Amino acid sequence: MTEKDYYEVLEVSKTASGEEIKKAFRRLAMQYHPDRNPGNKEAEQKFKEINEAYEVLKDEQKRAAYDRYGHQAFSGGAGGNPFGGFDFNFGGAGGFADIFSDVFSEFMGGGSRRQSYAVRGSDIRYNMEISLEEAFTGIEKEIKIPSSETCDECHGHGTKDGKPAPVCPHCQGSGKVRLQKGFFVVEQSCPHCRGTGHVVTESCAKCKGRGAINKEKLIKIKIPAGVEDDTRMRVPGGGEAGVRGGENGDLYVFISVKKHKLYTRDGANLYTRVPISMCCAALGGSIEIPSVTGEKIELKIEPGAQNDDVVRVKNQGMSIIRSSRRGDLFVKLRVETPVNLSAREKELLEEFRTLSQDDKCQPEAKSFFDKIKDLFAA
Repeated sequence: MTEKDYYEVLEVSKTASGEEIKKAFRRLAMQYHPDRNPGNKEAEQKFKEINEAYEVLKDEQKRAAYDRYGHQAFSGGAGGNPFGGFDFNFGGAGGFADIFSDVFSEFMGGGSRRQSYAVRGSDIRYNMEISLEEAFTGIEKEIKIPSSETCDECHGHGTKDGKPAPVCPHCQGSGKVRLQKGFFVVEQSCPHCRGTGHVVTESCAKCKGRGAINKEKLIKIKIPAGVEDDTRMRVPGGGEAGVRGGENGDLYVFISVKKHKLYTRDGANLYTRVPISMCCAALGGSIEIPSVTGEKIELKIEPGAQNDDVVRVKNQGMSIIRSSRRGDLFVKLRVETPVNLSAREKELLEEFRTLSQDDKCQPEAKSFFDKIKDLFAA
């Protein structure tokens, strides 16, 4: 037995709490453990001193005796010694192996706690495709999904008698076993109960011990007006059935909106491109296009409209979720050059070209060619 002061060995004060002493021991034991210091006699001796000191100071009665009598309290021959000598053992209870096991258990979130008998059902994903019109108005759809429900014969326990299965005797219901290999502690699922913490000795004939049976579900999904592409909707309890009293999983519906023939969408706004004649662009006029609801929209074209001009139509876009408002419609104009002209049409265009030599008719062209002239002049 070392005659060094136990508090100095553990590098703590005499007023240190039990938790402080335990933390100090863990730190020093890790530092001086023989596995980390192979062949180092000084580290081995230090490790023995650390264990010896901790064996005394971790116990309230032994610590009180040490504080009063010092090392004589455990010498075996001191008068009035209520303890006598004590047997020091590296691998015994309270030794380094147990402490390391405790550290591992805390790191993993408590390996000795019992596994919950009830198991929550798995979540289910369902992909749904809807049209832009359905996204605008909102829709209620009934979908069929492969799922499961709690077995009515065994009430989800998977047992023949319908009662909870007995606790696994190998892991005591924790669902995990720990194996120590030298310095390391390995935790794994109990092979006897497969991690459930319970062992079904006689299985239910209907569900074969699963606690649930396969069954398709019909579920109504209400899609709100204004829903966007890649929206995820959660249906609580719509997933797989839980077993042994566990709650059902959830159903997640992922919405995708099909591409539209006329419109593209950005948030609540709609965009489209519409061709107009050269005469309509020059003289002005109006055209009709269908809205997302199928109604006709009269689009007014101002005289002198240019290619790629954008006309905004307010409140003709998509619905906005949980709102009475709507986005806007943006129409980009594409001025179409006439093709396949008749002789008369060509004659009229030639006449128009002669008459439109005035710069006022084509101010953008005049500005462009003036810049070219300046470049050539330079």
